[in-house]
Amino acid sequence: MQIDLRRRFEELQGLDLQNPGSWPDWVRTAAAVLLATVLIAGSYWYLIKDRYVEAERAARTEQELRSEFETKQRRAAALDAYRARLEQMERDFGAMLRQLPGKAEVANLLNDISRTRSANNLDEEIFEPQSEIVRDFYAELPNRIVVVGTFHDMARFVSDIAELSRIVTIEQVEISRTGGGGGNDSDAPTELRMSATAKTYRYLDDDELAAQRSSGARRGRR
Repeated sequence: MQIDLRRRFEELQGLDLQNPGSWPDWVRTAAAVLLATVLIAGSYWYLIKDRYVEAERAARTEQELRSEFETKQRRAAALDAYRARLEQMERDFGAMLRQLPGKAEVANLLNDISRTRSANNLDEEIFEPQSEIVRDFYAELPNRIVVVGTFHDMARFVSDIAELSRIVTIEQVEISRTGGGGGNDSDAPTELRMSATAKTYRYLDDDELAAQRSSGARRGRR
């Protein structure tokens, strides 16, 4: 084996580079393999590599577009859900707005409160409308009331007020003893005095809304 290797080494040293035909068969075979390898590597470098790089770039672009599409798809789905919620809120808002009386109906609503008080056997000491408070699209109409009666009558009165077709809230409630009641009858219910604010609401008409927007615009320019 050592003799064979030494002989081949000597053959390599004696190669005539100007006359490849005189080379031994194994040298020509090795040279052909080496040349083929160089040609294949060169072809890859000059031809295939650019296409490979382009393919990689296209793959990255595809992934980016896919991610962008999925993001936009999620946003579109969220937008549809948002629109559905917005439509539901508009329906709820419309239903609540229909519960607010107009300016012409406020007097009837105040009469409903008085009738509810009378139906529950409460004596009225004070029913005093306060200054109207204008909000964005509605107005609050607070009314100071003071009524006298039993605790159960007052509880029924508040419950019946809550069941009116129009929105009325009872706030700032204070209840105290009047000192009256059943006199010598110890079983007679204690008479109480309730002071509260019955707050009603009405929607603003188109002229009032226009005035509100105009006032808001003027405040914004300051």
